[in-house]
Amino acid sequence: MRWPALIFVVLLAALQYPLWFGKGSWQDVHELRARLEKLQADNRKLEQRNADLAAEVKDLKNGFEAMEERARFELNLVKPGEIFVQSPDEHAR
Repeated sequence: MRWPALIFVVLLAALQYPLWFGKGSWQDVHELRARLEKLQADNRKLEQRNADLAAEVKDLKNGFEAMEERARFELNLVKPGEIFVQSPDEHAR
């Protein structure tokens, strides 16, 4: 009567091994879930960035205000008759 119980315990342990240590184990599932959450967060950031860029492209295609603002701040362009005044940056010293 003792041998069947021992065989049953060994068989049960053999069946439990993949659940705890093999592919698809609890630890593996936990790591995959954490990786999935990180990738989803990255995707949300990239989707927001894409939406911002799409809005900027739409703004540049349809309105002259965005182009003018960009030219003024990035290229330091001025309209005819305007005077450009640049003050030194105190933090640069």
